[in-house]
Amino acid sequence: MNSHRYESTQAIVSQTLRVIATTCILAVYAVAATHKAPPVKPANQYAAFDTHPAEHVTIGIDPCNDPDKCSFFRLPYVQHGFIPVRVVITNDGDTALTLNDVRIQFISAANDKIPAADLDEINRRLFNLKKSMGTHLPLPIPITIHHPAVDKKITEDDADFGFQSTTVNAHSTLGGYLFYDVRGLDDPPLKGAQIYVKMIYTLDRKHELFPFTIPFDKWLAANPSAKSTNQKN
Repeated sequence: MNSHRYESTQAIVSQTLRVIATTCILAVYAVAATHKAPPVKPANQYAAFDTHPAEHVTIGIDPCNDPDKCSFFRLPYVQHGFIPVRVVITNDGDTALTLNDVRIQFISAANDKIPAADLDEINRRLFNLKKSMGTHLPLPIPITIHHPAVDKKITEDDADFGFQSTTVNAHSTLGGYLFYDVRGLDDPPLKGAQIYVKMIYTLDRKHELFPFTIPFDKWLAANPSAKSTNQKN
């Protein structure tokens, strides 16, 4: 009798622990699903920025090379050789700016010029290429059913965390994450590197701003414990 009671008690405890564990896991996923990126601050409040006083414009950068610090993304970009960089533009002038022609490049210490990766490039790195090539059905006349070219989570991350507009209104701040493929660069990839921004125009296109140069070394100096996550596989 005592043996049956003991076994029954053990079964209840085991089941209770499973329920608690499942509840904790679901709670973690719920928190992750609602996690938002930190609010955008004025560009000069970031550790690395460049200001053009005469043009009343400042551009700041905030990279994330630690997956734990940008866990709001739906996919593990850092682990696949990308460094997300939040580029923030503050326009303190009286004239709106356009980013329709802007070039925002990652310049490595070895002077490699790396443009921001587009969604297709990110998709190819994170997912099997065959997934986006379609499925061929064994019919007399070949028919291909095309799957979505870019994974939904990538497009959702772009919608939530990328630039929401190409216009920086007067006396306002606009920011968004860009992804740079640093796989194969010397480690650490941010050391001696910079973000170079050119071809920002006033909305009426009467004036082009001078280029901006924002060194990552300023950010590294303010974040001495930053991880090195360069992927060379």
